[in-house]
Amino acid sequence: MLPTIPVGLPAELLERRPDIAAAERRMAAANAQIGVAQAAFFPDLSFSASGGYQNSSFSQLMTLPNRFWSLGPALALTVFDGGSRTAQKEQMIAAYDKSVASYRQTVLSAFQDVEDNLAALRVLADEAEAQRAAQAAAHEALSLIDNHYQAGTVSYLNVVTAQAAALAADRASLAIGGNRLVASVLLQKALGGDWNKQ
Repeated sequence: MLPTIPVGLPAELLERRPDIAAAERRMAAANAQIGVAQAAFFPDLSFSASGGYQNSSFSQLMTLPNRFWSLGPALALTVFDGGSRTAQKEQMIAAYDKSVASYRQTVLSAFQDVEDNLAALRVLADEAEAQRAAQAAAHEALSLIDNHYQAGTVSYLNVVTAQAAALAADRASLAIGGNRLVASVLLQKALGGDWNKQ
């Protein structure tokens, strides 16, 4: 049996798709790189401390007057870089814009996948209904031809022809049913999973 598809599927279901989640993470990483490039404009302030012993003779090395320590900040600022940091920031902004465009394309492709499979399910449902009518007509024709054959009014060739038509209608009905199942699975894949599980 085909699963029942709800009338309105929320678009949030697409957030479960791995390709959309990966594109969103790439976009967030590119956005963070803009912050890193912006931080290069600020001065670099660091604190350091060191300590130890220093002496030229080994015997006096551990005495108190030979001990030293140092504590202090260091500030580094690039005065002129020839526009390198600005260019790097612009490059990160361009990479971010590219990742946003890629994310949009991924989401649009996901919507297209869902819409294609929903349309395929609708078309296949119509085909299945028409095929059921054709299958019923073929079996009714086979029954009538078989009755005529039993009465002796037609040859067995007519029965074989009717059986072949009924078999072809049965096979076409099964093929459409299989295509509907495949389209249902592809819809679940396009949604990133089952629509009943949030």
